[in-house]
Amino acid sequence: MSQDESPPKVAFALSGGGSLGAVQVGMIRALYERGIHPDLVVGTSAGAINASYIASHPPSLDTANALAEIWKRLSTLDVFPFRPVRATLALTGLRNYLVSSQALRQLIEEHLPIGRLEDADVPLVVIATDLMSGEELELSQGPAVDAVLASASIPGVFPPVRWGDRVLVDGGVSNNTPLMPAVTAGAERVYVLPTGMACGLRQPPRGSLGVLMQSLSLLVMQRLIVEVELLQERTQIIVLPPPCPIETAPVDFGDGPQLMARGHEAAQRYLDRLDAGDVEAPLRLRLHSHYGDH
Repeated sequence: MSQDESPPKVAFALSGGGSLGAVQVGMIRALYERGIHPDLVVGTSAGAINASYIASHPPSLDTANALAEIWKRLSTLDVFPFRPVRATLALTGLRNYLVSSQALRQLIEEHLPIGRLEDADVPLVVIATDLMSGEELELSQGPAVDAVLASASIPGVFPPVRWGDRVLVDGGVSNNTPLMPAVTAGAERVYVLPTGMACGLRQPPRGSLGVLMQSLSLLVMQRLIVEVELLQERTQIIVLPPPCPIETAPVDFGDGPQLMARGHEAAQRYLDRLDAGDVEAPLRLRLHSHYGDH
């Protein structure tokens, strides 16, 4: 790069994926270790939680380590405090959600030091979905906790979030991997941080939440493939590969340390290849049989 050439504007685009968001923590660490810092952060669902954290803290290894400590302490009940009575009410139509979002709200409030999205140190965009119209919303102003909670509110699992005269649900419904918003915001280089959507499970997920989230996760990589093909001539796009295969269901928060370590290792290997000038492998959906084929 010549002395009079300014560095490219860098964006991080973080996808949703429930508990698999731990993978992104390892990826963030690998990027920070190389001095790669974002000028814009865009996130959906679990990715919105991670995105809001790094956008409101210095881009340092201390921040990556602090985020890792949060994920290490999480359990499934911390996010999905299931109550049979509430589930019965939901199934009978008396409530529109299975799980209260109060625990998730408290978790976000505890670790998010900004009151409004526009207060973030790095420009932050959170993706949510208008439940009534299906419209994808790019939230960059307004109450930060409400925005992040809305982005992570899985329809039918958590209650929708009121946002003015709108009713919002999980951003993954409209855009689980927010590559396009990063490009349209002017990013010249986008690092895409998926979770585990490129891989299938060896065994069927357990429980209704596991089936729901795994089924949705199998759809999102196809959209990412299409968007990368459409936008790669316009913007440099670097998709960090998630570890593959991942056998953890997106509702199981017990494997956070392992997922973070694998995400870090996979990102390190890939970034090393890029530094060495290796040609990027084409993005493809990688599914594995239940018989252990890799």
